[in-house]
Amino acid sequence: MPTPVLRGRVAKDEEVLALGHENAVLGRQIARVRHEPADRIWFATLSRFVPRERRRQAFTVTPTTLLAWHRQLIARKGTFTRQRRPGRPSTAPAIKQLILRWGAVSRV
Repeated sequence: MPTPVLRGRVAKDEEVLALGHENAVLGRQIARVRHEPADRIWFATLSRFVPRERRRQAFTVTPTTLLAWHRQLIARKGTFTRQRRPGRPSTAPAIKQLILRWGAVSRV
């Protein structure tokens, strides 16, 4: 049966409650859920749109965990630094040429 496009608020709330209960049942059947980083971003972002009093019913993680994920998301936003390679940084080409010239002069 196709879902009508326009539904009432009560029908949507009932569906959300049913899905929340389904999540609770499935959560009892597995030992531990491991959320991927992309899942954490989605949960942290979507939690901003769910009223605070409904978050406990809408999400399978605690509000403290959601807040921690959101803090991590905001902390990483705008930091696009690449990982540096270990070891000494490479020498500039001009310095390399100068060293090679000094070496050639000292051999004479």
